[in-house]
Amino acid sequence: MDVNIRKAEARDVPAMLALVRELATFEKEPEAVTVTEFEMRDAGFGANAVWWGWVAEDEQGLLGIAVCYERYSTWRGRVGYLEDIVVTARARGRRIGERLLKACAAEAVARNYHHLTWQVLDWNDGAIRFYERFGAEITREWLNGRLYLDQLKQIGVR
Repeated sequence: MDVNIRKAEARDVPAMLALVRELATFEKEPEAVTVTEFEMRDAGFGANAVWWGWVAEDEQGLLGIAVCYERYSTWRGRVGYLEDIVVTARARGRRIGERLLKACAAEAVARNYHHLTWQVLDWNDGAIRFYERFGAEITREWLNGRLYLDQLKQIGVR
């Protein structure tokens, strides 16, 4: 079966969100996905879109996705952020993830980004090996920080 890689379109959002949920289950956090189809569609295809991406598909439907957005580094300038590459379990081993990463890389080059960055869970050895195959630097010295909306509201109160 031929696999086609193309830019994501608004019509892809329901299947994309299903793949995001599959990833969350794999990462042992199925309840963590709270974004709705409307929110995802608006964020990718609305008036103030913040992400873009690619899908991998065959005759049976979506097999994989890659979602990226732009970040700004005060040290490096504009950089690309790879939010997720997800390939459904039944389609792994067909180099779909590689083709999606290549699409992200080509876009990062076209946008003249200093680099493309992402996060990977420290226990996800398969993903780490995948990225290292391309010569990726996997750093372990940075820790992630996060404040949720309710916390932000408290900080913003004067």
